[in-house]
Amino acid sequence: MSTTDTVRTATTDLRREQRGWYFYDWACSVYSTSVLTVFLGPYLTAVARAAADADGFVHPLGIPVRAGSFFAYCVSASVIVSIVVMPLVGAAADRTGRKKPLLAACAYVGATATTGLFFLSGDRYLLGGLLLIVANSSVAVSMVVYNSYLPQIAPPEDRDRVSSRGWAFGYAAGSSMLIVNLVLFTAHDSFGVSESVAVRICLASAGLWWGAFTLVPLKRLHDRRTASAAPAVHGWRQLASTVRDMRGKPLTLAFLLAYLIYNDGIQTVISQASVYGSEELGLSQSTLITAVLMVQVLAVAGALGMGRLARSYGAKRTILGSLVAWTVTLAAGYFLPAGAPVWFFVLAAGIGLVLGGSQALSRSLFSHLVPPGKEAEYFSAYEMSDRGMSWLGPLLFGVTYQLTGSYRDAIISLVAFFVIGFALLARVPVRRAIHDAGNPVPEMI
Repeated sequence: MSTTDTVRTATTDLRREQRGWYFYDWACSVYSTSVLTVFLGPYLTAVARAAADADGFVHPLGIPVRAGSFFAYCVSASVIVSIVVMPLVGAAADRTGRKKPLLAACAYVGATATTGLFFLSGDRYLLGGLLLIVANSSVAVSMVVYNSYLPQIAPPEDRDRVSSRGWAFGYAAGSSMLIVNLVLFTAHDSFGVSESVAVRICLASAGLWWGAFTLVPLKRLHDRRTASAAPAVHGWRQLASTVRDMRGKPLTLAFLLAYLIYNDGIQTVISQASVYGSEELGLSQSTLITAVLMVQVLAVAGALGMGRLARSYGAKRTILGSLVAWTVTLAAGYFLPAGAPVWFFVLAAGIGLVLGGSQALSRSLFSHLVPPGKEAEYFSAYEMSDRGMSWLGPLLFGVTYQLTGSYRDAIISLVAFFVIGFALLARVPVRRAIHDAGNPVPEMI
């Protein structure tokens, strides 16, 4: 075989891996959309209220918790579980090179827990909280392994495109499932089921979707075996080593700190928007589904469009622009009138246009800051910043509501995450950071 044929074959194999990689976004993003963003928040809050005492409090483990804060607290608890598990999984992936079994384990634990939400009914708020914690931590840990493939399947100049396409696949999947959900929910009487049963079917279907489409990346992605096969029990030791290594790369650490802050705000908006819409603005579930569907559709265009902007203006400048848009959009959300779905749709459109791109470009930018051979290890730390460290936002949201009883006060408190994140990211010289990590510096970054 000639050199040209060898290169062509290698390129074809890499493209096939990339297409398989996109499909994990397609598989798991339905959980984030249908479960975390649309249905589970309002439904679990209603279940908790059914179990609440006369003062509106439930008492998990004997702790008085306002029923309206229970969902936000469970999201925070799931993040803490993720923090414990992520270093173990990241270390195992780097030391053994066996990423696919780890991806499969995380995906199917999460998919099983999500499917189990079908049994959430009556006043079983503790069951709902437990399944939420398991599913949400599983998807976060699985993303450590998933993201660590990016430097292996895409050369530096191609990562913005590949990462953006992955996010676009995810939002396209979320849109597809939400259309089905919307039909089932709005016409549940025609299907002979109650509204609560329709919601439970929508929750469970996300788990089935997640499990089914995970088979595609498991078939197409390749493990790159390493010589070392140290046991995964050294995960926390590996994390300590990663932190020490990052101290020698302060610019990579500075980017992670900025990302930790602004992404905490993004993740909290994603998980709490439907609660804000239903509880504070008095919007119907069908209105919320339609709004989130709009977000998903526009997020596809936003992810691809911001990927193109990054080619002209660089990923850092494009991300900074998205943070300004996040700040303006969220501040506007504070003033939305109750019972006015049109203005909620306008807000959803603003969120959709910046949501996918800000996340996709952050992931691709970080991939340039990872020292070669330490992909899963560093992406473990990144995922802690992505989902794993995103506990402060939901906690702040829940505590603000618990203290004030106002979701408007809770939502406006999140503006601080975008303002501080912008200030920190603006100070990071990304070209020098890439050079210090030992990677080639793209022409436009």
